[in-house]
Amino acid sequence: MLLPSPDYQNSQIPTEPANGSKMPTDEPAHAPEGRRKRRIPLSVRIGVMLFLAALVVEYFVIPQIAGAGRALHLLSKVHVGYLLLGVVLEAASLTAYFLLTRSVLPPHSAGLGRLSRIDLSTLALSHVVPGGTAPATGLGYSLLTGSGIAGPDAWFALGTQGIGSALVLNGMFWIALIVSIPFHPFNLLYAAAAGLGAVLIAILAGIVLLLTRAEDRAGRFIRAVGRRIPHVDPDHLEASLRRIATRLDNLLADKHLLMEAIAWAAANWLLDAASLWVFLLAFGQLVSPVDLLVAYGLAYILAVIPITPGGLGVVEGVLIATLSGFGVPKGVAILGVLSYRLVNFWVPIPAGGSCYLSLKLGRKPEAKPVES
Repeated sequence: MLLPSPDYQNSQIPTEPANGSKMPTDEPAHAPEGRRKRRIPLSVRIGVMLFLAALVVEYFVIPQIAGAGRALHLLSKVHVGYLLLGVVLEAASLTAYFLLTRSVLPPHSAGLGRLSRIDLSTLALSHVVPGGTAPATGLGYSLLTGSGIAGPDAWFALGTQGIGSALVLNGMFWIALIVSIPFHPFNLLYAAAAGLGAVLIAILAGIVLLLTRAEDRAGRFIRAVGRRIPHVDPDHLEASLRRIATRLDNLLADKHLLMEAIAWAAANWLLDAASLWVFLLAFGQLVSPVDLLVAYGLAYILAVIPITPGGLGVVEGVLIATLSGFGVPKGVAILGVLSYRLVNFWVPIPAGGSCYLSLKLGRKPEAKPVES
C-alpha cells in the first residue's frame, strides 16, 4: 500500500546535491545531546525481549512444569482417542480461521488453499518472533499482495481479522465470566483482563468510527502523515484509506457477510477451546465449559501483551494456574495444557515454514490489477 509516488523526486523532499556535498540543515553539526534523536540499538531491544521472556519462563513456566514429574504416571492412563480428537479440533479451528480470511476478502481473490498457506506462514512467524503480530502482519500483506490482491483489500482483511477475533474473544470471556460469578469468588486478575479487553475494544471502535463516520477527517489526517514520510504519495495513501473505509462500510451494511465473518471468528476460538477441553479430558478430567472459557479467555487476553512470541509461557502459566484454581488436579492441568500447546503452538511453526517455502518456490498466480 505504501508505494513511492512516480514523481516523488520532484516533491518537496530534500535530496543531496549531484556533486555529493551535504545539504545544509538547520541542525548544528554538534547539536546538544537532548536534541538528537536516539534510536535504541536492535541488539539492546532483542536483549530486553529475551530477558523478559526468561522472566516469564522462570516465574510462570518452570514452577508449573516442576510438578510434571509427579504427574507422569497419568501418561499410562491417557485416552489416545481423545488426544486424536483434540488434534482434529485444532485442525478444524485453523480451517475456520482460513475461512474467516476468505470471507473478508473480495470474492474470487484467491483460492482457499493459497489463503491457508498464507495464514499458516504468518502464524508460524508470530510464534517465533517476540512481538510477532507486527512482522506477521507485514508478511501477510506481502504474501496477499503477491497473490494479486489489492493492497487496500489486503490491509482490510488483515485488520478485520484482528479486530473481529479480538471482539469475539473478549465477548466469550465476558459472558463466561458473568456466568461464573455465582460459583467462584471475585478475582482481581479477571477484572484486569476484562479492563484490558475493554480498552482494546474502545480503541478498535474508535478506529472503526473514524473510518466509517469521519472519513474526510481521517483522509486529511492520513494525508498530513503521508507528507512526512519519505517516498510516500499522500494521494495514494488517502485513496487506499478510502478504499478500506468503503470495504468496511460494505461489510457493516452486508449483514449476511458480517454474520459470516463473526461466525468464523467464533468457530476459530470455540474449536480451539474445545481442543483444550478434550486434551484435559484425555487425562481423565472433565472441566466445566464455563470454567474452561474463563481460563482460556484470561490466558489469551493477557497474551496480547507482546512479551514472548505467541504468548509462550504466558498462556501455559495462566491456563495451568487458573484451571488448578478451579479444582483441576495440578498434574492433569500441566499435562493437558502442555499437550494442547504442542499442537496449538509448536506444530504450526514447521507447517507454516513449509507453506512459506511452497509460496515462494511455487508457481506465482497471475497478477491482478491493483486498485487504489
